[in-house]
Amino acid sequence: MNKKLVAIIGQPNVGKSTLFNRMAGYKKAIVQEVPGVTRDLNYADVTWHGRSFMVIDTGGLDLGSKEGLSVLVKQQCQLAIEEADLILFIMDGKAGLTPLDEEIAKILREQKKDVFFIVNKIDDPSHTDKIFDFYKLGVEKIYPLSASHGYGFHQLMEEIIQKFGVEETVLEEREEDKIKVAVVGRPNVGKSSIVNSILGYNRVLVSESPGTTRDAIDTPFRFKDEEYILIDTAGIRKKSRISLRLEKYSVVKAIKSIERADIVLHIIDATEGVTEQDTKIAGVIQEKGRGIVIVVNKWDLIKKDTKSVDIWKKSIQTRIKHLSFAPIIFVSAKTKKRIINILEYVNRVYKEYIKRIPTHELNLFLKEISKKKTPPMYKGKIVKLYYIAQVEICPPTFVIFTNYPKGIHFSYQRYIINRLREKYSFEGIPIRLFFKKRG
Repeated sequence: MNKKLVAIIGQPNVGKSTLFNRMAGYKKAIVQEVPGVTRDLNYADVTWHGRSFMVIDTGGLDLGSKEGLSVLVKQQCQLAIEEADLILFIMDGKAGLTPLDEEIAKILREQKKDVFFIVNKIDDPSHTDKIFDFYKLGVEKIYPLSASHGYGFHQLMEEIIQKFGVEETVLEEREEDKIKVAVVGRPNVGKSSIVNSILGYNRVLVSESPGTTRDAIDTPFRFKDEEYILIDTAGIRKKSRISLRLEKYSVVKAIKSIERADIVLHIIDATEGVTEQDTKIAGVIQEKGRGIVIVVNKWDLIKKDTKSVDIWKKSIQTRIKHLSFAPIIFVSAKTKKRIINILEYVNRVYKEYIKRIPTHELNLFLKEISKKKTPPMYKGKIVKLYYIAQVEICPPTFVIFTNYPKGIHFSYQRYIINRLREKYSFEGIPIRLFFKKRG
């Protein structure tokens, strides 16, 4: 699925996160009456009347930044323009039109990008007269909105869907005959070099400058009678290279590529080890439920002995605990060592990605493990596990029916998942497990 991206921009405290939460349908962003609360990447999948897109909350401009107001404005707008399919520019109806609003609007009008100009904090239809001043921006339409109370929200969502068009927002059919492999990682870890090595020719420009690859590049190819689509993405920038508030945009391409993929190659630089950014990338892959192969590149530059591989594996599994099930391969794009083995790992993980366990076999398994360790009591009552079924593949998703779904502690859920891995492997695949009340 190649979802459209909607970016919410505007200065601090205009209600961007509140609108984001309403669009997402739950309180994912922290809403606080302090400018600049939104710091980390904050995105969500939105479904409206059966049509899906992705929304990202950008955070506000830092008015006290030493980088200079105009520089920050241009950076934020430019990044939104490059990455988003539609921009929601939020302004504060109570504060009125500000010089900063005018500067942002001027930049947006000069670009060939769809923009909705929204005046927030219009809490009642009787307050719509507050939007008239904003027509000084020279735009044809202003959207009155109350992100907190919902006034104008339904119309806004309908127009977003209309802007994208029906044929562009419906889910794409899955290409069953091709394994889609996304290559993600921080800049300069050797992503493009690995892509080129796998393909055997320079399909992607390779440069020592971080961030050379601007857009996702899809390359279909065949290897040993198996068909693949290789997706190379732009690198994820370090905080030192981009303003903290703008960093979120540098991972948007990677997120969209991860969503489209079956298996993700997470490239890690052996000369730098696992960084904080690597753990964040891993978290996105797990959240999206994609298969993962951790590829440690530049292995040729590391001084090593017979114990080095084991030491490195333990170190990676310690730093990225939530992906301890992911296979790890050590390669060198420069010398081509073990590059071709990457596809063997991809095939192995893909088989786990589409694996389905028969229901009768699962229920024998559930009976066995629940005898060895019974669920803890819930409010003085016995928790019973009636039966289990695998309801989905890609990733494997299981549902256990019980008398008290809320009584299942996270530790017991983890116990079941660990036993599933012991019994059925699911190497490199996040397992999703849910509990439902019988009947």
